[in-house]
Amino acid sequence: MADLKASINSIRRRLVLILVRAFGIVVLLTVGLTLITTALRISQESDRNPFYRSPAATILESFYLGHGSWDGIQAVLGENNNPNVRALRPGWQQTILVNGSGEIILDNGRIDTPRVGSFYVPPSNANAASIIVNGISVGTLYLEASPIPHSWYLVFPIIPSIAIVSFIAGLFTLILGILLVNRIVNPLAEVIAASQSVADGNLAVRVPVRGRNDDLHALSDHFNHMTETLERNDRERREQLADIAHELRTPLSVLRGRLEGVMDGVYPLSNKFIAPALEETYLLERLVEDLHTLTLAEARKLHIDLKPVDPLVLIERVVDIFKAQADEQKITISVNAETGIPSVMADPQRLEQVIGNLLDNALRYSTEGSQVDISLHQEEKNVRIAVADTGSGLSEDELPLIFNRFWRSDKSRTRLSGGAGLGLAIVKQLIEAQGGKVAAANQQQKGLQISIWLPAVMN
Repeated sequence: MADLKASINSIRRRLVLILVRAFGIVVLLTVGLTLITTALRISQESDRNPFYRSPAATILESFYLGHGSWDGIQAVLGENNNPNVRALRPGWQQTILVNGSGEIILDNGRIDTPRVGSFYVPPSNANAASIIVNGISVGTLYLEASPIPHSWYLVFPIIPSIAIVSFIAGLFTLILGILLVNRIVNPLAEVIAASQSVADGNLAVRVPVRGRNDDLHALSDHFNHMTETLERNDRERREQLADIAHELRTPLSVLRGRLEGVMDGVYPLSNKFIAPALEETYLLERLVEDLHTLTLAEARKLHIDLKPVDPLVLIERVVDIFKAQADEQKITISVNAETGIPSVMADPQRLEQVIGNLLDNALRYSTEGSQVDISLHQEEKNVRIAVADTGSGLSEDELPLIFNRFWRSDKSRTRLSGGAGLGLAIVKQLIEAQGGKVAAANQQQKGLQISIWLPAVMN
């Protein structure tokens, strides 16, 4: 139990770390994508929206609009040093202004350099902003010193704000996630730790089921149901192996004793002493064949050839086979069928095996002078075949177990008196393989009734 708790705590820590890393990645992606999207949007709008344009380009357009030419442009340069102007100051020292003919008017913020008046050939990496007045391009402003477009500079001032907002949102989400640890992380950690324990062979482990009705509650509930099924199947497998060993031990012991007695001269080599040994081989062969049939039926690998079968004719044929055994036990077998019983979709060979097992079971537990009743009824789209004996019946606790492998109501019965406990298990698997169902119930008077339902062939 201590190892399980330690495993849960370790898994919980890993899940919390994964949660924190995920939130951190979300914050970084949010900041990065917001900045990139903003920069691209500003870049796309810089030529159309004056808010996103270079301040220098906006100032120059206003100057040209007011003066009608570039004469007196040095006045604009003087305003850049005016301390009373609070507008965004352009960096004239990094710009080159050319007129509509391509001649330099401003050379890095100066009007007296040798290049002023000459034709300008911009470098390939220069950023350009057209100066447009009344829909006509009157010049171009070039930024040579920086490879970054001016519109991108507008993004830099908002980085702290975006980072702060993203950090607060991420922190809030992280706090919310930590508050949800008990609701999400803890149940997941318990299920993961329990699954590791099951993988190590501990099928008794269970996950605490919380009171909430959500998907995690369903996950824990389904996991517990799975482990209960695995534990039950493992227990039944162990019990079945023990039952198989027990069923094989008795005939093998008898067979070995007879043969050793003949070899040691205790028994003469005659049919009288060899016949019992041969009978035990028949029992072994029957047991192995029953196990093989049952295994194939449970794995749904048994060949089933469905066809219309007259159930009354088939039952009467099986009754004729068991008539000698019934007469010997002084037991009467009666067959009662409604008129107009339709055919059923079944495998005739497998259905005959089912009826034979039911009759054999009924005769085994019926007392001398009693009666075994076989009845046929149509119930909606099915035909019900019921085999009832006059034995002692079963308790209500035993009825659900009657179709289990190697189950007997009286554990002290030998194989000869009580069978191996495979007959009804085979009946259940064969009937279900043919699309039917089977059930057992105590009769009101006395004895046990086994009923099977098979699909009727409707005309």
